[in-house]
Amino acid sequence: MKYVSASKILPDDLLHEIQKYVHGSVLYIPSPEGRRKKWGQVSGQREYLQKRNLEIKQLFRMGHSIQQLTDLYCLSEDTVRKIVYKREK
Repeated sequence: MKYVSASKILPDDLLHEIQKYVHGSVLYIPSPEGRRKKWGQVSGQREYLQKRNLEIKQLFRMGHSIQQLTDLYCLSEDTVRKIVYKREK
């Protein structure tokens, strides 16, 4: 989220109307509901974690222990347990 001066992007009449309600404060205007992206979609982090978690589940099913997976992926035992025992929706 970046800050932009309203005077640079809004028409004068709209700016004066908004100034009736907000005086010199920072105003957040969210994106329209349909245009918002979920966490990690832009950076690719969501996809990366889903792929990693799928690999962890597959290795667990193939016989790798929780401890082996914690060492391999540098995660805590609790995190690996949550991944391997999480039920799919």
